[in-house]
Amino acid sequence: MNEKSTELDDLLDDLTVDAAPPEPPAPVRPRRDLSQMLRKIQVTLTLEVGSTEIALDQLMELEHGSVLELDALAGAPLVIKVNGTAIGRAEVVVSGENYGLKVLELTDLDLLALDSAR
Repeated sequence: MNEKSTELDDLLDDLTVDAAPPEPPAPVRPRRDLSQMLRKIQVTLTLEVGSTEIALDQLMELEHGSVLELDALAGAPLVIKVNGTAIGRAEVVVSGENYGLKVLELTDLDLLALDSAR
């Protein structure tokens, strides 16, 4: 069996296989600045005063002038949310004829992470 293996090895060594020429390297794409792209995405920022849980039958009984007690204390900072996710706390201020917000605290979101991605 060794003789056959040796003969087969010799035959394989004698064969010349036309190898295809190597493919040229793929063109290098310029690196996109992801942080700059992310900065342009529009988000919805909201302030949440508080919340409460009620049964659907209570909800159906609400009418003009109804009052519901919320889980937040009067005068407490409001929750800042971005697309429904809490990111900090703020208080309401008047800015001209509109309401505005004064940021008191930012948490749960590293707003500077986009800069460090560079």
